[in-house]
Amino acid sequence: MNILQKIHSHSDLSALDAKERHELCVQIRQFLINNISKTGGHLASNLGVVELTVAIETVFNTEKDRLVFDVGHQSYVHKLLTGRQADFAQLRQFGGIAGFPKPSESDTDAFVAGHASNSVSIALGMARARTLLEDDYNVVAVIGDGAATGGMAYEGLNDAADSGEPIVVILNDNEMSIDRNVGGFARHLSRLRTKEKYLTTKAHYRSFLNRVPGGKFIYRITSRMKDWLRRSLLPTTIFENMGFTYLGPVDGHDTESLISLLQYAKERRAPVLVHVLTQKGKGYKFAESSPSKFHGVGSFDPESGMSPEKGNATFSDTFGAKLVSLAEENSRICAITAAMPAGTGLLKFKEAFPNRLFDVGIAEEHAVSMAGGLAKQGMVPVVAVYSTFLQRAYDQLLQDIAMLKLHVVFAVDRAGLVGEDGETHHGVFDVGYLRQIPGMTLLAPASCAELEAMLDYAVNKCTGPVAIRYPRGGNGAYTEAQFDASGIVKHRSGKDCAIITYGTLIDQALAAADILAQQGTEASVIRLTALNPLPVDALKAAIGDIQNVFVVEEACTGSGICAVVSHDVRKCTGIDLGGEYVTHGSIAQLYKKHGLDAASVAQKIREVLAL
Repeated sequence: MNILQKIHSHSDLSALDAKERHELCVQIRQFLINNISKTGGHLASNLGVVELTVAIETVFNTEKDRLVFDVGHQSYVHKLLTGRQADFAQLRQFGGIAGFPKPSESDTDAFVAGHASNSVSIALGMARARTLLEDDYNVVAVIGDGAATGGMAYEGLNDAADSGEPIVVILNDNEMSIDRNVGGFARHLSRLRTKEKYLTTKAHYRSFLNRVPGGKFIYRITSRMKDWLRRSLLPTTIFENMGFTYLGPVDGHDTESLISLLQYAKERRAPVLVHVLTQKGKGYKFAESSPSKFHGVGSFDPESGMSPEKGNATFSDTFGAKLVSLAEENSRICAITAAMPAGTGLLKFKEAFPNRLFDVGIAEEHAVSMAGGLAKQGMVPVVAVYSTFLQRAYDQLLQDIAMLKLHVVFAVDRAGLVGEDGETHHGVFDVGYLRQIPGMTLLAPASCAELEAMLDYAVNKCTGPVAIRYPRGGNGAYTEAQFDASGIVKHRSGKDCAIITYGTLIDQALAAADILAQQGTEASVIRLTALNPLPVDALKAAIGDIQNVFVVEEACTGSGICAVVSHDVRKCTGIDLGGEYVTHGSIAQLYKKHGLDAASVAQKIREVLAL
């Protein structure tokens, strides 16, 4: 019997008995493996929260109760249980459901989630709104031990514990974020995991007294006495010291125990933290043995766990290899990552120079400020971070790096569109916010070879802050390296118009020029290798007398260089991603939707030229 197919709402799930819930969890795992092997997505994290999510959705009604995920890549099971099973064939595909919670998709998605460490803050806001508006619903935040390494998580926990608001925080502890967790908080949780047998014994004791006349009264008295003795004589958890009722740790793959504990937490009507132990990749041997590999995957063979062969080296791979070679020559070079040594290409650096690689956890603000301290004392720190995550450290960039003109190199990975992860992960704002920072040098390679040259330049020739932005994936059609001090490369000359672009979008610009040439319009194509400071004089010389200038860029309107080119160089027309957040889909689909593919660029230019 396929139980999963019959689950569309909270009432369907609530009608199941323990045996049916167990079978449901088996079916969910198989469904996830079968579907994600075709569409790609976040597999290991979702396999790890199957029983936990079934328990949450059984105890709480997310049609009304508010369930806030941290990061949100582990929300697939929630989506399955809230009426979106049929949509999984188009998971993360253009026009299909997102890989993260999205309120526009379903009322059961309480909040958008794509970045880490904010769930408790959001949930507390919802709880306070409930109180002020005299409403009646439960509020639950699910935060992983990886996301809990971020400073904002502590801010939210501290306030939530002191608020007195009924709120349930579920700490999903799988000892990992994407790579294995690091730091003092991870060690603290490791010590707490030894309490699982104690919790089991406590549950049996309570169950026994519930069956004895007067047992509930006895339990309350002994529980209060036990709590007083424990707090007087034994160390307490950080959560209890904050003011939470701490429950756990509990086996996150025991659905019935989870349901009982969550029901108890719900009834407390106070700030409660439930510590749940789960295994990332649970139930699929390949994901269990390699959870990092199966964190975010493309299509794969579910029988063997094998993915298609990787193509050419990516920008991330190239960055990592080049940084190793530079560090071999310069002992002052060190690298910093915020929980993503694999994603940013730093595994080889970690192997070669373990003492010079600092993984700070999901804490970009700390990473940038620490880089400032390293640079001030004579090191050359290279901070490898995704564009969308660097946004969280804007204040630190301004105050702790640029103000002192410190030589810190920022390797800004996943700049531009990233495809299927969608609006929370597209790196389409970094050009705008990095160009605002006084003294920041901003470079944009169009090929892996050019990235190598720019990294060498940034490390060995620059003296202040430098950011190199590069996309996900590897080379496009352009594979050369023409980076020099001028800051521009003129790829072709034409008398009718000029196309200015940067990065790998050069491929679309050159193809658009070819289309225009076939239609009798000659276009100059100019590529910027330096976006800040803008090479104004070189750009003016390259444009010459051409009056019709177009800036083509993979940035949202107002977050690119069009405005500064219009102001400092020549009035121009911008062709970009527009002023709205960009949805998920393949890069080719998103280019076409937003008019950045070659045919659309050529058509836009002809319209402006009234041809």
